[in-house]
Amino acid sequence: AEGRQIKAIAVVGDSPDPVTPCGGCRQKIREFAEPTIPILIGDLKQLRLRQTLADLLPHSFGPEYLLNEP
Repeated sequence: AEGRQIKAIAVVGDSPDPVTPCGGCRQKIREFAEPTIPILIGDLKQLRLRQTLADLLPHSFGPEYLLNEP
């Protein structure tokens, strides 16, 4: 996925409670997206929440922490 970047994520669930990405998915999203990426959370009828990845995964480890050495 080099050269590509996630711009937004939408999660839809058929549940009375908002369904958010699991912890593993949050970390994988973080590896390809900035912490400010919008996460749109909805049910089958409407948008329920709008949060950023940083809201869902605070103090995350991202690619900026990796050394760029050969």
